[in-house]
Amino acid sequence: MSLPEIVSREQWRAAREELLRKEEAVRRAREALVAQRRRLPMVEVDTEYVFEGGDGKATLLDLFEGRSQLIVHHFMFAPEWRTGCPCCSAFLDQLGHLAHLRARNTAFASVSRAPFTRILPFKARMGWAVPWYSYAASNGDFNRDFEATVESDRGPVERAGISCFLRDHDRVFHTYSVFDDGLDGACTIAGLLDLTALGRSPAGSDRLRLHDEYDY
Repeated sequence: MSLPEIVSREQWRAAREELLRKEEAVRRAREALVAQRRRLPMVEVDTEYVFEGGDGKATLLDLFEGRSQLIVHHFMFAPEWRTGCPCCSAFLDQLGHLAHLRARNTAFASVSRAPFTRILPFKARMGWAVPWYSYAASNGDFNRDFEATVESDRGPVERAGISCFLRDHDRVFHTYSVFDDGLDGACTIAGLLDLTALGRSPAGSDRLRLHDEYDY
């Protein structure tokens, strides 16, 4: 592996300032893209999906936990696998505390095709507290409906992904989905909220706090 060129402090500063201008342009372009994402239209979800979790059966509406937004992590875990996808696992390892999302009126849950009896021991092994549901017995193919499972010449292919939903009373709407390389940089609180329709501060507060200081 080649190492960076060695230069003087003045040369480094000049190169850094040139790069900074490009970084600022990328940041402004990203902010514009996030704003455009929030203006995307949405589609009502009328299929009654049923999941299985730690408290038994749950609908998609239940996964909101009474909040306005829901971020669903399509965790690749096929029914015949003994463990979950390493990439999806690394994503959850980086997620951090859900209090920051919940304080912004946003719920988070992972969902997988594996039965809950297979998910539960793997979740315990990994030490995760994130809500995680199986839709193996769901009415309707949740993964296919939201394009986390797609057809290819080799047959069905699963993709790691995120799907975002918005709730209006008892009506649920699909607002956005992203898959595979699109998840790069998304496993932060700001990155996840930037995928949602209401953005980073749907509850009207954008100040981060210690995770045990939120009142929600």
